Amino acid sequence: MEDPICPLCGRPIPGEARQSLHHLIPKLKGGKGGPVVLLHHICHLEIHATLTEAELAAQYNSVEALRGHPRLAKFIAWVRKRPPGFHSKVPGRRRKR
Repeated sequence: MEDPICPLCGRPIPGEARQSLHHLIPKLKGGKGGPVVLLHHICHLEIHATLTEAELAAQYNSVEALRGHPRLAKFIAWVRKRPPGFHSKVPGRRRKR
């Protein structure tokens, strides 16, 4: 069976890689039970380090919108050069909810 593909960075997600589910509409903003996508954990961390829950709910509630954010686009260009199982800490503090 083939590894799933991360919809944010486009790299495969091997079984041993850190991975997590991202609610396209944050649970705190009414997204409980809503659509989720499987991401590399590092991609998920970068989303939450970049955007607030309110921004995610209002403007960045699709993969296409997330890819269009300037900081995330820069991150995607960087992480695509890394192996599929790559993980590191995300610099900076997490944004407020």
